[in-house]
Amino acid sequence: MEFGGRYLIHAPRQTVWAALNNTAVLKACIPGAQRIEWTGPDSLEIEIKVSLGVMRPTFKGDLMLSKIVPARSYTLSGKGRGALLGMAQASADITLTDRDRGTELYFAATGGASGALMSLGRAIIGNSAQRVIDGFFEGFGRAMGAPVTVLQV
Repeated sequence: MEFGGRYLIHAPRQTVWAALNNTAVLKACIPGAQRIEWTGPDSLEIEIKVSLGVMRPTFKGDLMLSKIVPARSYTLSGKGRGALLGMAQASADITLTDRDRGTELYFAATGGASGALMSLGRAIIGNSAQRVIDGFFEGFGRAMGAPVTVLQV
């Protein structure tokens, strides 16, 4: 599955970068986030409760940052464990560029799942993932105090 988007964040690129790496901001932005904390210079642990149709599983996962170009880009890879539901994994490339007195953030991700999660069907999982992403960027703007405009992909 592939998902992502482009967003104009009305804040300087360095401010956006700092917010993307602030666990308090991230927890406030991720719908269902129970816990998120740095475990190393480029790794985080996360616990999130997600809505997959009629199911609301809690995933625990590990996130790794790679290909880091400070205040410009990185790749975020993660694996989530949903107990009896199986595993979910995703990788996202995030790029920041200066634009229109703000920062354009480009987000392109791929992901998949195994076990009972796949029996729910790609449409439910894909729609849930996109809702989480859209909710994240809406919350991200609120947490930063900066308006966010969705741009056409």
